[in-house]
Parts: sequence; C-alpha cells; structure tokens
Amino acid sequence: MSISPGPVNMTILTSGVNFGFKRTFSFVSGATLGFVLLLTAVGLGVSNLAAQVPSFYGLLKYAGSGYMIYVGCKIMTARPDLKQSERQTLRYRHGFLMQWLNPKAWIACLTGVSAFGLKDSYSMLFVFVCIYFLICYLSLAAWALLGAKLQLLTRVRNGIRAFNAAMGAILILVAVYLLFSTTL
Repeated sequence: MSISPGPVNMTILTSGVNFGFKRTFSFVSGATLGFVLLLTAVGLGVSNLAAQVPSFYGLLKYAGSGYMIYVGCKIMTARPDLKQSERQTLRYRHGFLMQWLNPKAWIACLTGVSAFGLKDSYSMLFVFVCIYFLICYLSLAAWALLGAKLQLLTRVRNGIRAFNAAMGAILILVAVYLLFSTTL
C-alpha cells in the first residue's frame, strides 16, 4: 500500500515537482516515521481503544478529509514560480501529521495487523514494523524522485500551474470520496 497512490504520495509527488527531491526528503522522513509509529500503536492495541470510542473513526474520517482538503487547496493555489521561500516547503511535521490523519494509513495499519495476527506477538510486530519502515521509506522516496524528474514541467508554459491544479484537485477528490465511503 505504500507505493499505491494516496494523499501522502500525491503530496510528495507535488512537492518533488515544485521543490525537488532534496527539499522534499524531510516530508518523506516525517511521513515514514509517522506511518511506522501509527503501525506500532495499532499493533500494540490503540485500535482496541479506538473501537471503544464509537465516534473515533467518524472523527478520523472528518479530520483526515478536512486536512487533506486543506493540503489540496494549498497545492492548487501554490505559486508556480520556483523561487518560493523555504517556509513554503512541506516539513517533517507535516508528513508525520498527515499520516496520522490519513484514512488510507489507518486502513493499511489495521489490515496489516489483523491479517498477520500481529496483536499476539510483539516480536512479529517488531519484524513487520522494521520491514514496513524500509518499504515505506523507499516507496515514498520513489514518489519524491518521480516528482523531481517531472520538474521538466517548469519549462512548459503554465506547466507547474496546471500540475499543481491537477494534483490539488485529485487530493480534494480523494478526501471527498473518503468522506462518503463506508470503509472507516
């Protein structure tokens, strides 16, 4: 699931196009650690606590979708010039937070933990988390690298503006879809 398109991956791709691989890597690191810590928490039983609070998954759905819509709007309205300030670059904390608010990340964690029976074995959970850490880091870094390779859009008139509009709109559509889905 780490390599499949989703909110975090689309955001990384967009950042790679706009800022390059090096400036996107902090976000990639935050998203990776955020996911791995979420996976660990779910494996250690946070999902059991969440299941006891009936409104948790509904709150996650609305907060996560709201945050993704916010990020999508920021991407859509990003200035197309590459002389953007360092302040506008997505940071480590943004990647970390986005994973905890990402319904796709929660689904991946819940599915992985239950499919492999990881709640019953801390040693197996540890191995699974270590493997997922590597897979997640490589997958997210691949999206950043793809974005950096797509920087050729900067040479096309209005290329970045069109790309940002498309990526922001896709992220907003995914968020709206998640709002109306019954997955969580």
